[in-house]
Amino acid sequence: MQSKKLKIYNTLSRTKEIFEPISPPNVGMYVCGPTVYGDAHLGHARAAVSFDIVFRYLRFLDYKVRYVRNITDVGHLEADADEGEDKIAKKAKLEQLEPMEVAQQYASSYHRDMELLNTIRPSIEPRATGHIPEQIKLIDEIIANGLAYVVNGSVYFDVLKYNKEEKQYGILSGRVVDELMSGSRELDGQSEKKNPVDFALWKKASPEHLMRWESKWSVGFPGWHLECTAMSSKYLGDKFDIHGGGMDLMFPHHECEIAQSNASHHTDPAKYWMHNNMITINGQKMGKSLGNFITLQQLFHGDHEKLEQAYSPMTVRYFILTAHYRSTLDFSNQALQAAQKGYKKLINGLRITSQLKYEADPEVLVDENNVAQIEKSIAAAFDAMNDDFNTAQAIGHLFNLLKKLTVFIRVNCIQLSWVEMFMIN
Repeated sequence: MQSKKLKIYNTLSRTKEIFEPISPPNVGMYVCGPTVYGDAHLGHARAAVSFDIVFRYLRFLDYKVRYVRNITDVGHLEADADEGEDKIAKKAKLEQLEPMEVAQQYASSYHRDMELLNTIRPSIEPRATGHIPEQIKLIDEIIANGLAYVVNGSVYFDVLKYNKEEKQYGILSGRVVDELMSGSRELDGQSEKKNPVDFALWKKASPEHLMRWESKWSVGFPGWHLECTAMSSKYLGDKFDIHGGGMDLMFPHHECEIAQSNASHHTDPAKYWMHNNMITINGQKMGKSLGNFITLQQLFHGDHEKLEQAYSPMTVRYFILTAHYRSTLDFSNQALQAAQKGYKKLINGLRITSQLKYEADPEVLVDENNVAQIEKSIAAAFDAMNDDFNTAQAIGHLFNLLKKLTVFIRVNCIQLSWVEMFMIN
């Protein structure tokens, strides 16, 4: 087992740390999943593929992994704020559907695309709407601990009081509360919050709001940040090993999760925080809110003005893995076309070499140096994976391995056709 060598970059400590699970060989991993109001795009694919690699590699190291990835189907308001329209409800109005029809349609299309990308389904995939009682209970605990308050049927987290009594709000993202307060443009008397940095745990529903539930405070809906704290603690316990998600979720979403967990359970929710970086187009983050996204189906079929051709799902997966998950990855047709060639060359070479049947010929001396070089390439690939899941370096070492296997094949007189030899050179 290579587990003792595995290091993970922990966003919380901003250092690479040796991975030591809380209760080995069990590992709990929670990853923030999609808000299902549209088709999945390349940005969604990066998060899913990145943490699919983490899931697969931990299992390869003989850990028993419970991987939980949620579906957000309520509470995610426009601009990730505490005011505005629910993203799913807005889509439902536009398409004249029930909100749950929208959520089901796009959850299904997300699953279809993730399967095409060869990602493994998580162990548990909870939905926010299926865990309203757990979220209400969590709010009760935070109120009982004096760190939330009720105003006009809505419940808000008291950030300034939390800072005095529990832990620094901003510990994950490096944000400073005083700077957040001074940078707020909220005018006095125009918000029911005590302070502009406070965030909603429960919102009273306006008459036109489609998604609503009964609570002791009002008929309303839970805040976006609350669902992940409620569901991660339900399935993984108050503290678990890895919490993952996109870098854009670090603030405010993950910051609020840490605050909610400490305010209710008096502990950070996760030991290691992992964040994948963004897919960019011309240096700008790809996303639905910016209108510059390319859906996965458009990529697979070449149906977008920015695309010169269609790209297979495995080409897209390979493209994502050619960069370290914490590095930005810029979209271009040239980069995807290079990924297409690289993927074909690598997969064909591995396929051919895996099918070889080598029988030692006593008359032929095996080059021990060549064997040592092969073993060195294999070890280097493992070292790359153990260094914070560096797939980019691991792929490079796989290409080196293929070159050395080619030399071994030639030296030891294993016969290949010129076509096969070309495919692994």
